[in-house]
Amino acid sequence: MQVKKYLVRCLHRLQKGPGYTYKELLVWYCDNTNTHGPKRIICEGPKKKAMWFVLTLLFASIVFWQWGVFIRTYLSWEVSVSLSIGFKTMDFPAVTICNASPFQYSKVKHLLKDLDQLMEAVLERILAPEPAGANATRALNLTLWNHTPLVLIDERNPRRPVVLDLFADNHNASARGSPAPGGACNGPRCKVAMRLATNIFSQVPTQELVKMGYSSEQLILACLFGAEPCSYRNFTSLFHPDYGNCYIFNWGMAEQALPSSNPGVEFGLKLILDLGQEDYVPFLTSTAGARLLLHEQRSYPFVKEEGIYAMSGTETSIGVLVDKLERKGKPYSQCTANGSDVPVHNLYRGYNTSYSIQACIRSCFQEHMIRNCSCGHYLYPLPPGEKYCSSRDFPDWVYCYSQLRRSPAQRETCIGMCKESCNDTQYKMTISMADWPSEASEDWIFHVLSQERDQSTNITLSRKGIVKLNIYFQEFNYRTIEESAANNIVWLLSNLGGQFGFWMGGSVLCLIEFAEIVIDFLWITVIRLVAFSKSLRQRRAQARYAGPPPTVAELVEAHTNFAFHPDTANPEAYPHEQTLPIPGTPPPNYDSLRLQPLDIIESDSEGDAI
Repeated sequence: MQVKKYLVRCLHRLQKGPGYTYKELLVWYCDNTNTHGPKRIICEGPKKKAMWFVLTLLFASIVFWQWGVFIRTYLSWEVSVSLSIGFKTMDFPAVTICNASPFQYSKVKHLLKDLDQLMEAVLERILAPEPAGANATRALNLTLWNHTPLVLIDERNPRRPVVLDLFADNHNASARGSPAPGGACNGPRCKVAMRLATNIFSQVPTQELVKMGYSSEQLILACLFGAEPCSYRNFTSLFHPDYGNCYIFNWGMAEQALPSSNPGVEFGLKLILDLGQEDYVPFLTSTAGARLLLHEQRSYPFVKEEGIYAMSGTETSIGVLVDKLERKGKPYSQCTANGSDVPVHNLYRGYNTSYSIQACIRSCFQEHMIRNCSCGHYLYPLPPGEKYCSSRDFPDWVYCYSQLRRSPAQRETCIGMCKESCNDTQYKMTISMADWPSEASEDWIFHVLSQERDQSTNITLSRKGIVKLNIYFQEFNYRTIEESAANNIVWLLSNLGGQFGFWMGGSVLCLIEFAEIVIDFLWITVIRLVAFSKSLRQRRAQARYAGPPPTVAELVEAHTNFAFHPDTANPEAYPHEQTLPIPGTPPPNYDSLRLQPLDIIESDSEGDAI
């Protein structure tokens, strides 16, 4: 009911029309506002009115300019970075350990027999390119040559370099079908280069590759976390395309993350690893050691890109400092909390790991690889229903991969689509190494380790395959690098109010007064528009009648006497085809004006009396 009453009142106000003009409203505002300038405009003389009008307009312009600057600064969403140091019990990082050799040669020898002979022939061909060597290579299985990443580039003619097949006769048949320029290429301008080829292990099922790698029981000889003993059973296995079987300590997948109560070596993780260097694969691994990475719980370890090496025959101590990064989300940055708003399907989600920008970039590249080359790369996870690239199924995938890998547009697209994580933990490492074991103690240490591993009284280990690791917190504190809004809403309102008060002497109430006068101006405009529209309709209605309007007497007679016809003596008053307009509202039928017999009047009065 209140709303209806208010709407009826508004309708009456619209029908009534404006009660005052724009000038009257403006004078009233200048006379009653709390802002200093407008009052002086109407109270002073003509010269001072002009002066105060110019000053008020100038200072109002400055206020609006300053407001624009502050609002633009606020909408730029700048952040400030604060650094704080905290002291509390921290979760020990997840530790991923891999052997530098992904496979044991004794278990993959049957796959690499022909490849080993081929690589030996390649080296002989490079070092001693004689015709007799060509005859010796005819008995080799050259079907594996497509899997070998070595070619010879003849640059004796810099303008026309020739890519040579190492097993062509006399080096004269090139990969492009052009002959080599005269004779064997063995000078300083002949270079051995790498060409991309399909990994021979990409055709082997993952379950078989896991069996060909180093098991956790073989790799981990001894383990100690703080004062508690541990073993290979406390590690989670993960197959890595580059390093084979990797093992993760304190990953936090099925168990709670282990805390560390104090800094120092005695409160960290101690490991002794057996690398088994004597069983490394020739021509596949040229580095001996352990590859390790410290990372957050439930995050995928990108060991190849972010890991470090621990050299065999040494004791490597790694002191850890923790930095926690807390970024502001939208609209201050484009970071993501869990990757749900990233338009890239995370292929590493199958490992039940958290989001990271490294996982996003590699997933994006694999999507582009499948879209452009119709197959996926061996080093990255594969979406369901897709196949890995191989020269047998996809002969042209190498060229497609190389073009995609070198494409700046592809990198920029993936970088633009992927976002950094809003919360991230980084581990800064201080690494020191020393020879281990020492010459004085290596006998009894190797006896103990051999007895523990092989149940043998003889020494079955050597310095070339042993690594000792100490991983610990260097200091028992952590640094938090946190982003906060440089300009918040309180800062914005304070600056807007300060500028308005300084230049105009106003406050929030003055802004409310100004808003009120704007609303009044709009209301007067609406009323005037409604009144103008109403008058326009009336003028259009009057214009439809060419002659003078009928008199009251004619309207009454036409309503009561159906035989009445208007005076048509004047034919110009009403045209031939134009009929007399019928009034919209007929006049009342006054019976008192009609003459009635007395007996009827008396009967009516008697009826009323009854």
